Amino acid sequence: MSVDVEDYFQVSAFEPYVSRDDWDAIPCRVERNTERILDMFGEHQVRATFFTLGWVAERYPALARRIVDDGHELSSHGCLHIRANRQTPAQFRDDVERSKKMLEDVSGQPVVGYRAASYSIGADNLWAQDVLAEAGYLYSSSIYPIKHDHYGMPEAPRFAHRRIDGGILEIPISTVRIMNRNFPSGGGGYFRLLPYALSRWAMRRINAGDGQSCVFYFHPWEIDPDQPRQDGLSRKTRFRHYLNLDRMEGRLRRLLKDFNWDRMDIIFLPEGGA
Repeated sequence: MSVDVEDYFQVSAFEPYVSRDDWDAIPCRVERNTERILDMFGEHQVRATFFTLGWVAERYPALARRIVDDGHELSSHGCLHIRANRQTPAQFRDDVERSKKMLEDVSGQPVVGYRAASYSIGADNLWAQDVLAEAGYLYSSSIYPIKHDHYGMPEAPRFAHRRIDGGILEIPISTVRIMNRNFPSGGGGYFRLLPYALSRWAMRRINAGDGQSCVFYFHPWEIDPDQPRQDGLSRKTRFRHYLNLDRMEGRLRRLLKDFNWDRMDIIFLPEGGA
């Protein structure tokens, strides 16, 4: 189970509409929404990995500390939600090193996991994996093996793997294989769009048919149907962002009951888990 800790106005799809220079002037809801998620996980005795923006941890250090104190894993989502494929190697190195140090200073715990904004590591920038390893990360969850208009590397392995030459462990978001094609089954907007029964079927197929753990993700803003609406969005962006927000928490509660969940480091790095 994983949570990408960013606020509603920080998503990549809003980049053409919301300037990063304006972030500090926009009402934040990430602290309250993440607290609700922590409460929900506590009710269901679920531990998870929270890929947290350095921007969020810097402004809400008590939230980062509560994530750790509640038994969850605190991992990096970069500093400012800038896609990895829009950074030079030097810029990327600076971002992942600064975010790691920021999260470790706030929490007092080592940070070993990383997830790129919008799954923006793919065939054209696999050098980013080497940078992550050099920066001290043990795993990345930054490749989505699907075809998507904003991201995706459909030819990538579907499950946790390392390159032939070794390197950092990559843990992709889960997909289900049907007729030689990968279909998303690990959360995000697809989880809100598709009937819950279909998502549950896909995850059970991954567990039973593939014999693999399912890697699921969502965002704190997805449980917040009352979040402020952004003006000027394209029809596609508006549909993707706001669809079924009012149903998300109920679906998550069913998901937490129907499957057993734990932190990514404990499942994939047993020697590094708490």
